Amino acid sequence: MGDNNGLNGDLNANVRCQSTGDPQLDKAVHQWLTWDQNGQTRSQVEALLAAGNVDELKTRLGSRMSFGTAGLRAPMGAGFSRINDLTVIQSTQGLYSYLSRCFPDFCSRGVVVGFDTRGQEESGCSSQRLAKMTAAVMLSRDVPVHLFSTFVPTPYVPYAVRKLGAAAGVMITASHNRKEDNGYKVYWCNGAQISSPHDKEILRSIEEQLEPWSSSCWEEELVESCSLRTDPLAWINSCYMEELASLCFHRDLNRSCPLKFIHSSFHGVGHVFVQQAFRTFGFAPPIPVPEQKDPDPNFSSVRIPNPEEGESVLELSLHLAERENARIVLATDPDADRLAVAEQSDRCGWKVFSGNELAALLGWWMFFNWKETHPDPADTQRVYMLATTVSSKILQAFARIEGFHFEETLPGFKWIGNRMHELAKTGNHVIFAFEESIGFLCGNMVPEKDGVSSAAVMAEMAAYLCSKNLTLDQQLHNIYQTYGYHVSQTSYVICHDPPTIQKIFNRIRNFNGEGLYPKTCGGYSIVHIRDVTTGYDSSQPDLRCVLPVTRSSQMITFVLKNGVVATLRSSGTEPKIKYYTELCAPPGKSDVTCLEAELRKVIAALLEEFLEPERNNLIRRFI
Repeated sequence: MGDNNGLNGDLNANVRCQSTGDPQLDKAVHQWLTWDQNGQTRSQVEALLAAGNVDELKTRLGSRMSFGTAGLRAPMGAGFSRINDLTVIQSTQGLYSYLSRCFPDFCSRGVVVGFDTRGQEESGCSSQRLAKMTAAVMLSRDVPVHLFSTFVPTPYVPYAVRKLGAAAGVMITASHNRKEDNGYKVYWCNGAQISSPHDKEILRSIEEQLEPWSSSCWEEELVESCSLRTDPLAWINSCYMEELASLCFHRDLNRSCPLKFIHSSFHGVGHVFVQQAFRTFGFAPPIPVPEQKDPDPNFSSVRIPNPEEGESVLELSLHLAERENARIVLATDPDADRLAVAEQSDRCGWKVFSGNELAALLGWWMFFNWKETHPDPADTQRVYMLATTVSSKILQAFARIEGFHFEETLPGFKWIGNRMHELAKTGNHVIFAFEESIGFLCGNMVPEKDGVSSAAVMAEMAAYLCSKNLTLDQQLHNIYQTYGYHVSQTSYVICHDPPTIQKIFNRIRNFNGEGLYPKTCGGYSIVHIRDVTTGYDSSQPDLRCVLPVTRSSQMITFVLKNGVVATLRSSGTEPKIKYYTELCAPPGKSDVTCLEAELRKVIAALLEEFLEPERNNLIRRFI
């Protein structure tokens, strides 16, 4: 990639001499133009400088990315606040420095690196290229790198970290974000995503060494020529599929299953791996959606590459299912760590299940099969299920009646993964975990949500229920009859102005005067409030949060007298305020229409009274 990108060298020199009028910004511009060897991203900064676009330069160069719920994530393009060659090199240098301090045997353990199918032509950025840059930095310091030779599902990286005994793993992905985004996800040696203090220490290490330390960092070719680079794909894939078989309980039934399944990989990595997972379970492979089967970084057939958005983005899958007379649709997101499911109903078209509903089904199924193979009631004492605190409380209801353990974590699977590791050290078994945003983990193969294994498990459950003349939806209602109806709705409003988000949450914290939270919502009394941002929890004797305090994001939970639990939370990866609501009814209270109406009333009040969408120029969105 030429340094001048076809431009005259003297002209570039003149551009570099221009001043923005802001000395700090001038320094950042100079650093960028000096360090960046990607001609396409460097020319983006040169063009902004020549045009005098100071505001955009400040946006791109005035701040750095920080680790959110899914690692580093930002738009691709030039700038320290974006994902590009230079920021990935800087991030990897910081990661190397920190790992060197933490692991005396780092240079024998090495790192795992994987990538998805994303790319942006105008920036010369692709996930594969950024993965090679990550590998090149490590190889330039004689660190072994297990770099996958092709795109893989995100859970393959943490799986490989544990299987290979690596010190850490990096996955280049932005999961289901819009096509402009990419990300840098870091996994610790236990296979779980990094959390505090590792994230903060890695950021500190990044800032200590911002200048690329060698020209080797830019050499993609290093991964082809260096003997320290290995390709773990064939072995890891074989091990994964072999271990996946442990989640299959009814292979003979699967072989004779009359159901047909449709699978969409949403232009991402999932097609090949879901096909293999089905074969592992004894199924015929699912019918792929042809328009969405192959990788496409533009996600051409969907308005947004997120199957969580529901029926509107599943249109091609549902039409194919109707043509093929298939009753079940499965959709994995672009990096195949999430799973959406729809079922054709005899009564009224398609039922697209929410993440909370799928968790009720999968949680029931995993415990049902666990009991079959563990008849001794004493074994139940070592069984755990986990969920993030903004997810449904249905697993808590299971645990209360069935006698196993249930725990909540902060939002983000990194908290679940790390808790799984702690529980395993004391001989306990997590048999199911989930987050409401269609992220599920069946069993404990990998401490990360996994759309590939979840798709196979979901298919087996559907086949088993079909043999009992039951649909997924009918079984969901059977579960609710036994454990109590859990009616939920999750959605969001869009807000592109961070100060407005801060103002909204500050107003809630001082709703009835300084330091006084709201007392009612929609006419219902609020009995408890938990504010994870400040560490306040009115339900605790000392008024202190049990969950870790996270001052870098906003999250307030309200427990109402009528049984509704509602949480408002700023997104860690997108310009959104999310709201999570659920009405938990006791077993026997089955008038779903009344429960749904009651929940809708609370949601309307939550929005109007606390978020004030019109006053704050929020864009509403309902899933």
